[in-house]
Amino acid sequence: MDFTFPQKILFKHCDPAGIVFYPRYFEIINDCIEAFFDRLGFPFEHLHPQAAVPTAQIETRFTAPSRHGDHLDLALTVTRIGKTSLGLECIGQAGDERRFVSRSTLVLTNSQGRPQNWSDDMRAAFTPYLRSTP
Repeated sequence: MDFTFPQKILFKHCDPAGIVFYPRYFEIINDCIEAFFDRLGFPFEHLHPQAAVPTAQIETRFTAPSRHGDHLDLALTVTRIGKTSLGLECIGQAGDERRFVSRSTLVLTNSQGRPQNWSDDMRAAFTPYLRSTP
C-alpha cells in the first residue's frame, strides 16, 4: 500500500525559469513524510521533543521538470523496516508523467542524536506500507 500526498506546485517552489528549483523537491518530500507520520499517529510535533527522524541518506532521480501550477501526486512506500532505520521510496507524478523518484533512509534518534529502536507500535504502523517483494 502507498501513502499518497497531493502537492500543487506553488510560486515559492520555482526558480526564475518557472520550474521547480531542485532543493524544493526535498522540502516537498519532507512534507510528504511528515504527513505520513501524522497519518500513522506519530506527528512530528509530539515525536520531536523526545526523538527525531533525520534523513541519513537520500538519492533522487529527476526525470521531468515540474512547473508552477502543476499538480503532483506523491506516492510514499516503505521499502525496509530496520531496528533503528526506515527505508522509503517517494515517487512524484503529474498525471501519467513521472517527475522524480527518491529513495531515502530515516533514522530514529534519541534526544542526544543517537540511534534508538522503533517502538513496536511504530513498526506495526509502518508494516501495511511495506512493499512486498515478489
